[in-house]
Amino acid sequence: MKTAIAGAGIGGLAAACLLAQGGRDVVLFDQFDVPRPVGSGLMIQPLGLAVLDLCGAGDAARAAGQRIARMYGVEVTRGRRVLDVSYDPKGRPEAQGLAIHRAALHGALMQAVAAVGVRVIPSSMVQSAPLLDQQRGLVMQDGREHGPFDLVIDATGSGSALSPLKGRALPYGAIWGTVPWLAQTQLPTDQLSQRYAGAHRMAGVLPLGQVPGRNGAHAAIFWSMPRRDLAHWPSRDLTEWKAEATAHWPDFAPFLQTLTNTAQMTAATYSHGTLRRPFAQALAFIGDAAHRASPQLGQGANMALFDALALSRALQANSIEDALPRYAQMRRWHVRTYQAMSAAFTPQYQSDSRILPALRDWVLAPLSLTWPLPRILSKLVAGELIPPLAGEVFTASQFHLGPNT
Repeated sequence: MKTAIAGAGIGGLAAACLLAQGGRDVVLFDQFDVPRPVGSGLMIQPLGLAVLDLCGAGDAARAAGQRIARMYGVEVTRGRRVLDVSYDPKGRPEAQGLAIHRAALHGALMQAVAAVGVRVIPSSMVQSAPLLDQQRGLVMQDGREHGPFDLVIDATGSGSALSPLKGRALPYGAIWGTVPWLAQTQLPTDQLSQRYAGAHRMAGVLPLGQVPGRNGAHAAIFWSMPRRDLAHWPSRDLTEWKAEATAHWPDFAPFLQTLTNTAQMTAATYSHGTLRRPFAQALAFIGDAAHRASPQLGQGANMALFDALALSRALQANSIEDALPRYAQMRRWHVRTYQAMSAAFTPQYQSDSRILPALRDWVLAPLSLTWPLPRILSKLVAGELIPPLAGEVFTASQFHLGPNT
């Protein structure tokens, strides 16, 4: 079986590894001259790490990333703790999340792809995937054609030219940057730290570990803002913004020292939506091409990894015609659950609402610290609230991480 994967992001690379390990002839197409990641830091949850282990990229990811044991947030106006979630009550390292720079994760997965002999074709921006009898071709924007393929996997993300998904634009986005981790900070190195003013302003610092091509430990910093303001970010007065950010959260200031122009912070917008049917004849959609949400729960990369695993498992035991509906069935309830949770949580932290942050601070936050909610929230952020692959037992204890479910 000959398989084409469009997009050398996290989901596409993981799918390439897993399918090649299963004996498929895999060709990977990417739009860049040299496949590279886009973005700053992200979170890989324990079960996501188990998928990386299957791909052969887990050890390299752990060596580059930073273990995260806790997510902690404070509302700055009243100094109230409104987010406090630990991954594991016993503090076991194997049950914690991993913060990692996209370039480091991308490099680990590229090494794994090379190890299983996947052919990578760069400078290939996919325009269409026409149906050729029972197979699919690929047509690039420059007119080149490839194929036919028994299966095409669309892993090109939210900008996909193949996916019919039209996401609902979320009213808030963020600016992101990667900066050195500075010794003078009082922030813990194993904690995602955030500060909020209502729901209209959020700042965060995520320790990342190592960044390829840079010396020392680094952090991802982010600052939320309305979508309408993101377009004006490049022309914003940087000194003015630094003063605003420092007034909001004084501990944020040391991480702003190395910023000299607005281009060092990248604007990101988000949307929400899910394909009811993430496949067509000889065509499968994974990652953001199949479902999109805000990064509030830190699940984006993990969802792509679970999609890649589910698709590879479905193809192992079924024909393509039967495997694609099986893939959708395996992922349906996990995706729907986390999409619903993201839709519920995001407005409490990023919106113009005055009611929702008050509800968050005075009702939901106290409840979240009351048994049994801390354990439920731990499972939520770990991606384990419900099984990621319906119908299959998949736990981190099967791989390198040790039992955590």
